[in-house]
Formats: sequence, C-alpha cells, structure tokens
Amino acid sequence: MKAVLEDVAKAPISEAEKALFAFVDTLNHRAAQVGRADIERLKDAGWTDEAIFDTVTVCALFNFYNRWIDGTGVRDMPAELYQRSGQRMAVAGYAPPPPPKKPEE
Repeated sequence: MKAVLEDVAKAPISEAEKALFAFVDTLNHRAAQVGRADIERLKDAGWTDEAIFDTVTVCALFNFYNRWIDGTGVRDMPAELYQRSGQRMAVAGYAPPPPPKKPEE
C-alpha cells in the first residue's frame, strides 16, 4: 500500500501494524539498539512471541538477500515476472507446483 511507504504513521492501518512497522524500521536501521522495551511495545500492541520471531526472521532474510544480490550483481526480474509470480503465489502459496506425473509404462 502506497500510504504505508509514504508515511506509516498516517497510513490507514491498525495501531498494531504501525507498531510492527516501527519495530522493523528500528531493526533495519539500528539493530544493535533493539531491546526489551521494543519487544514489550509489540506485545502491548497484541503481537505474539511467534509473530515477533517471524518478523525478525523475515526482516533479516530480506536484508541478507538484498545484500547478497547487490554484492553478486544478480539482476532484477522484469516487472511482468513479479506480477506473474505474485498471481501464482496468491493462488498456490510459496510451494512449488507438484512434479508432472510420469506416463505409465
């Protein structure tokens, strides 16, 4: 949603989501400063330990992937492929399609 990217504090999302985005911002820009108070704010906003763990994991993986891609020179996909990939994932999720059935012999 464009509003989240422009100003998360004014975006039409829940206060819990705003707290989560603020945490991710801290994690991205000042990870060494993340502390117990940051986690308590998320819990006070209604987030579970599992949701917080997942948030940290996804944030860390995207940071890793972006640095790996930048450092190795991997090229971005065309926008059309992102669109097709998004449509496929909306229907089937992240799991790859099952392998084709082998013809019976």
